[in-house]
Amino acid sequence: MIDIPAYFRRIDYDGPLRPSIDTLRGLHWAHLLAVPFENFDIHLGRPIVLDESRFFDKIVGERRGGFCYELNGLFAVLLRALGFDVTLHSARVFDGDGRYGQEFDHLVLVVHLAERWLADVGFGESFRLPLRLDERGDQVQDGHIYRIVGEGDGSTMLEYGEDGAILDGYAFTFQPRRMEEFAGMCRYHQTSPESSFTQKRICTQATPLGRVSLSDDRLIITERGERREVELGSEEEYAAALRQHFAIELACSPLARISHLARTSGGARGPCG
Repeated sequence: MIDIPAYFRRIDYDGPLRPSIDTLRGLHWAHLLAVPFENFDIHLGRPIVLDESRFFDKIVGERRGGFCYELNGLFAVLLRALGFDVTLHSARVFDGDGRYGQEFDHLVLVVHLAERWLADVGFGESFRLPLRLDERGDQVQDGHIYRIVGEGDGSTMLEYGEDGAILDGYAFTFQPRRMEEFAGMCRYHQTSPESSFTQKRICTQATPLGRVSLSDDRLIITERGERREVELGSEEEYAAALRQHFAIELACSPLARISHLARTSGGARGPCG
């Protein structure tokens, strides 16, 4: 059982607790404003294990972030503890060229209330409030257009630009999954040279007015549609930006890249232990 009050303090949540769409929306919003999507452990050679207690210790205890398996995995634990009916689902991420990734590429949540809702606090820059799963029209949030398309055993969540082009999204099935079924792809994303997570460091978090991100050595701040980029020239500047914008302190610099052997062996640790 997780420490719910500690979780609420982590995401600065003091709203309703009864399983309802208002509670789900409030928790979803609070989570995205407080917990970043980040992949530092991969670049520090620290294995990410699909264990709920490890998720809690990292995200709540250490005040860190994580990637989809960790963020949505722990969010599902919280929702269930509050009495929500939640199922885990496998999603395949859109690659921008009309193709989708492998099964278990991404983990999403379906919350069953009077209606079904798609919840996702682990997809970086995406919808901030849950989407109606059975709505086939536009669902607009902060000027961003989202659509759920498809019927039968699965659907696709797509984000569209003003010109009608697909910006992002994923295809997912309605078959409920167990956390351990995502273990193979979790390992792939940590070890494969072809995984975007091993190729680039990322830390990104929603803000009330936009988003703040660290993408490798660039600090990117977007507020009210205005984008500003700053090149970080040293490990000290990077660490300062990490503290200032994400309140994250790491014992070892995230600029220390693990070797190809450590990334592909699975058992080897990087220079940060």
